[in-house]
Amino acid sequence: MKRAAAWAVLFLGIAYFVLPLIGMVEFSLSMKRGVYSFEAYRVVFADPRFRETFTYSVVMALLTIAFGIVLVVPTAFWVRLKMPGLRPYVEFVTLLPLVIPAIVTVFGYIRLYNTSSWLPMTGSIFGTNLLLMFGYATLSLPYMYRAVDTGLRAIDVPTLTEAAQSLGAGWVTILARVILPNVLVAVLSGAFVTFAIVMGEFTMAALLNRPAFGPYLQLMGANRAYEPFALATIAFLITWACMGLMQLVTRFSKHQGAR
Repeated sequence: MKRAAAWAVLFLGIAYFVLPLIGMVEFSLSMKRGVYSFEAYRVVFADPRFRETFTYSVVMALLTIAFGIVLVVPTAFWVRLKMPGLRPYVEFVTLLPLVIPAIVTVFGYIRLYNTSSWLPMTGSIFGTNLLLMFGYATLSLPYMYRAVDTGLRAIDVPTLTEAAQSLGAGWVTILARVILPNVLVAVLSGAFVTFAIVMGEFTMAALLNRPAFGPYLQLMGANRAYEPFALATIAFLITWACMGLMQLVTRFSKHQGAR
């Protein structure tokens, strides 16, 4: 009886998540009356704004990932090696983006870095893009830091560092050629989550007036019928592709470790 109840709850949970997705995909294929087609997807892919916003978000995601790696890996490494007592405080700081809404963060950015402030970053396209990248890095910080920190827990950081130093390696060499390769799987996991966050983020990109994929998705949803569901399906596939890549990387790493 308990087993049947458990299966029933499982099927109900699956139905709760899967049925809306099926409905979304089915509606996105119904642009032509009486027949399923990819017309909505054709219209979306033919839209120059889709290509512009999608490309912009992909580039911003890659820049955010690179910045996150440069910021998080040395920080997590140094905290674990030299300042373990500060670890709870660093973890608390990295959790703040989960409790501070993105709209509060971006309004703080606009207030501090507008054209009349001491550092007018919003006065140029480059400065605004840089500010948006920092915002994306802030949103992804809890996930990137915990992924890297988990990877560092799995290796003997002091021993590896001492061995590298005994061979004459400097700190940059230790980070780039010793620590980073050993936590690469963890870094990739954080990178995939960061990519998914950037591709779907709306608030910061909209308030900073940047041509990102999230605001384009909202704009299409307000003015079209079928195309928004096609875009939502594309965004869903991107998210699940990132999750699938995380699983593949993790399994490949375990397989290589077992060998």
